[in-house]
Amino acid sequence: MSTNAPTPAPRLLAIIELGGYPNFIPLYRRLGFDTELVSSQRKAQAALKRQLPDVIVAEYNFQSDFRDRTSNLETLMARLQRHPQVQVIAIYQPDHRHKLDTLLERFPLFATLPLPVSEADMEAALQRVLTGNA
Repeated sequence: MSTNAPTPAPRLLAIIELGGYPNFIPLYRRLGFDTELVSSQRKAQAALKRQLPDVIVAEYNFQSDFRDRTSNLETLMARLQRHPQVQVIAIYQPDHRHKLDTLLERFPLFATLPLPVSEADMEAALQRVLTGNA
């Protein structure tokens, strides 16, 4: 006798530090993601210790005053190097694209979405995650 256990919902960690774009939590849930929302990279690190998500949606915030890095994502991406299965979608300011490109030389991101980001663009990126299409 075989049991067909339900497949667990994919986990999504949303890191909203500055915002300035629509609340995508209803979209994440509509697409079937078990979603956790945090408001800082520090809280994201704590969430990663508890449970590794399948997808992370985070803002790329360029900071010229950081001593040893250029943005909020370096620490996150360095930690995720041990977990290449985690797909990261970054939302960024178009005028910081050249700095984001520097980050992309060191760390792979699944998708990058420029502000203003629409729900349709976010949904398309998440559908690619769900179907396994890069």
